[in-house]
Amino acid sequence: MAATTTTTTTTTDTPTRLPNLKDHALIGDAEKIPINTPTPIISISPIILPAPNRIVDLHLKVTVPTTGDSLPIILLSHGHGASNNLSSLNGYGPIANFWAAHGFIVIQPTHLSSKSLGLGSESNTEDPLSWRSRIEDMKFILDRLDEIESSFPFLQGRFDHTRIAVAGHSLGGHTAGMLLGGKLVDPKDNSLVDLSDSRIKAGVLLAAPGNGDDGESVTPMVSRRFGFLASNSLRDMATPTLVVAGDSDVSRHLTTREESWHMDGYYTSPGPKALLTLVGGKHGLGGVSGYDAAEATDDESPERLAVVQRLSWAYLRSVLYPEDEAWEKACKAFEALSAIGKVETK
Repeated sequence: MAATTTTTTTTTDTPTRLPNLKDHALIGDAEKIPINTPTPIISISPIILPAPNRIVDLHLKVTVPTTGDSLPIILLSHGHGASNNLSSLNGYGPIANFWAAHGFIVIQPTHLSSKSLGLGSESNTEDPLSWRSRIEDMKFILDRLDEIESSFPFLQGRFDHTRIAVAGHSLGGHTAGMLLGGKLVDPKDNSLVDLSDSRIKAGVLLAAPGNGDDGESVTPMVSRRFGFLASNSLRDMATPTLVVAGDSDVSRHLTTREESWHMDGYYTSPGPKALLTLVGGKHGLGGVSGYDAAEATDDESPERLAVVQRLSWAYLRSVLYPEDEAWEKACKAFEALSAIGKVETK
C-alpha cells in the first residue's frame, strides 16, 4: 500500500517594522524641535591629568563623535546631590551623550566634592562643597587641552580651541556661572572673587543657584554652612548664556524665594541671554543627571529631557557659530509647544 504524503502550506505575514529610532520613543512633541543628524559616539575614561597641587589627580571623561575634526568643546560640571555616582565623571550621560552625538566634544571632570572620592568636602571649612577647586578644575582643563587632545590618537586634531562652552547642573551651575562672569565674596577673607575666563565663549546653566543678596535670598543653613552662596552674584555675568529652569523647582532648603531664584542668571545679568522655562520641571529638568535616576523620580520625563537636550544644543551651536540658524529654527518650532515650556531672550 502506497504511503500518503500530506503537504501543509503555512502563510507567514511579514511583520510590521519600526523605522530605525534615533531618539527615545516617548519624547512626544519634543521631536518637533529640529536637530542635526546624530552620529555614534565614543567615551574615553578615565583620562588622568597629574595635578601635584590637588589632593588627588584630576580624572576626566571625554566623549566625542566618531567623525569630524576641529569640533567645539563643552566643559560639563556635575552637581553635588545625594547620589553616589552621578556626581562624578560617570554621571550626566543623557546630556553629555546627546551633545557628543550631535557634534560636540564633552569633557567631564570629577570634582573634589564628589562622593565617589570620599573626601568629605562638605565639612571642609576652607572650601565648602569645593566651590573654588571646582572652578580651578575647569581652568586646569583649559590650560591642558593640548595634553588631553594628545593623550589618545583618536582625539588628535579634533579639538577646536577657539570654540569652548561651559555647562553645569545645580552646584555645577554655580561653577559654570563663575566661569561665565559671576562673582562672590570669599567668606574666608571677604575678598571679591572673579574667576571668569575669556576662553569660554558660551554657557548653559541648568537649575543653577541664583543670587545670594547678602544672605537675603538663601536660607540660614546656606549662610551658615555654605557662605559663598550668600554673596553669589550673577549680575556681572556677561558671557552669552542659556539659563534652564523648571517652574516647579522650589528649593526650600536653599533659598527663601520661589522657582525664580534659579532664573537670576537670565533676569539679573546683562544680555545676550536666553531663558528656557520648563512647565512642571523640577530640579532634575526631566533627568539630565542620569538615566532612571532615583534623585529625579518625581521629575523624570523623556519629553522634558529632550527639550533641554535639543534647545541647549541649538543655543550653543548658534552662539559658537553665529552663521548657524539652529537656535532660531529651534525657537520657532518651540513656540507651538507652550504646554511644555517657553523661551525668552534679551
